[in-house]
Amino acid sequence: MVAAHITVNGKVTPISPAAPHTTALDFLRERGLTGSKEGCAEGECGACSILVARPGVDKPTDWVAVNACLAPVAALDGQEIVTSEGLATPGAPGTAPTLHPVQEEMAVRGGSQCGYCTPGFVCSMAAEYYRPGRCAHADETEGSEAQVGGDSEHGPNGFDLHALSGNLCRCTGYRPIRDAAFAVGAPAEGDPLAQRREQSAPDAAVTEYAQDDSVFLRPGTLSGVLEVLRERPEAVVVAGSTDWGVEVNIRSRRAECVVAVDRLPELRELREESDHVEIGAALTLTEIERRLDGRVPLLAELFPQFASRLIRNSATLGGNLGTGSPIGDSPPVLLALEASLVLAGADGEREVPLADYFTGYRQSVRRPGELIRAVRIPLPLAPVTAFHKIAKRRFDDISSVAVAFALEIEDGVVAKARIGLGGVAATPIRALATEAALEGKPWSTDTVEAAAQVLQAQGTPMNDHRASAGYRSAMLGQSLLKLYAQTTEAVSS
Repeated sequence: MVAAHITVNGKVTPISPAAPHTTALDFLRERGLTGSKEGCAEGECGACSILVARPGVDKPTDWVAVNACLAPVAALDGQEIVTSEGLATPGAPGTAPTLHPVQEEMAVRGGSQCGYCTPGFVCSMAAEYYRPGRCAHADETEGSEAQVGGDSEHGPNGFDLHALSGNLCRCTGYRPIRDAAFAVGAPAEGDPLAQRREQSAPDAAVTEYAQDDSVFLRPGTLSGVLEVLRERPEAVVVAGSTDWGVEVNIRSRRAECVVAVDRLPELRELREESDHVEIGAALTLTEIERRLDGRVPLLAELFPQFASRLIRNSATLGGNLGTGSPIGDSPPVLLALEASLVLAGADGEREVPLADYFTGYRQSVRRPGELIRAVRIPLPLAPVTAFHKIAKRRFDDISSVAVAFALEIEDGVVAKARIGLGGVAATPIRALATEAALEGKPWSTDTVEAAAQVLQAQGTPMNDHRASAGYRSAMLGQSLLKLYAQTTEAVSS
């Protein structure tokens, strides 16, 4: 087996002697690449972001921005990364390097003040700069007004400002950063990172990296993972590590054995069949979003509200469901979609309705040694859907309450209602009583107001630092009233 290594800014770098729990951020900084900073150690500030070459959606390779503070360095074995230092083109001896176009725009448009967050912004901006198809949506209009006019979240150059979500600036102000993002053009002919997209991304390395009585494993097959879990049931399973990375950094958690499943081919399929859509549990949310391209509208509404682009570039549905958190954003949506989970174990597979999956706080019917292999969403989809996330910030925040609706309304009557709730009980739940209060009734003000009272009493909300129990209950009722106000005109037409 080849010794664990990473290609960093074009240079092959051995991982040893780093401990298996060492983050990519600490690994890089210990080797003098101090552009990446530690701000929050939770994946919320973006100061640590780097670029990783991953299998692409529209090209063989995508340059993807990820939080280096969350990724175990061993998870990058065999992979290829670029830091903020690697974006510039080195100059001749004794001369300064040539800045990358995103670095140049940040400099000339005043996008950097103290500079602490700047390398992270630059890496996230570079990922969007190289996104295939970005320039296909560019506005040909030139001039300063084009840079700030029209859609405030999308530039005339096709730049999606949400690509910078998860990057926090405390002193410069976001206007000049946005100006820099909206000013970059298309990659130049011969740009090496643009050319790199035309070649396949590195294959996932089969990894067995051991140091200091702990080991990081990446078997090459699902059967290999299941065998490890049979022998070592205490092993921690990670995909994007957006949850486990926080445990390592903030709570100093350590594991004797970590098993990575993020690149297992069996967990990375997305299939659209005649009666269902099957989504591999290890596909990142960004990959799912771009591959589905809006064909499951309720998921399309969820994705922009799920954490940040940096997190969505690593987080998976399998991870969000596997943690069993009652405030995860995907369970309410998947409950409303009547999704089921395909659980794989050493003795075979079984399919479990998501409504029957959660059994208690962070507990489920998943047996020791089982993995979530895929999520299945039945077809056809309900035509009236909505996802309402109540949080203190519009984006990049944890829900106080999350509500997902999927309704079938025929001739003005609710033929079927499915409502998923998060943040109001020890587990994500279906609002069964509210569904019953709607089904068979006219989609009218009287019906909705009565059902809103029922919805307000669903669950067992608690008081905590995010919201009071009373507020959570009130938001449940208001959410149904909001849905009615939003959809009445569309349904009646």
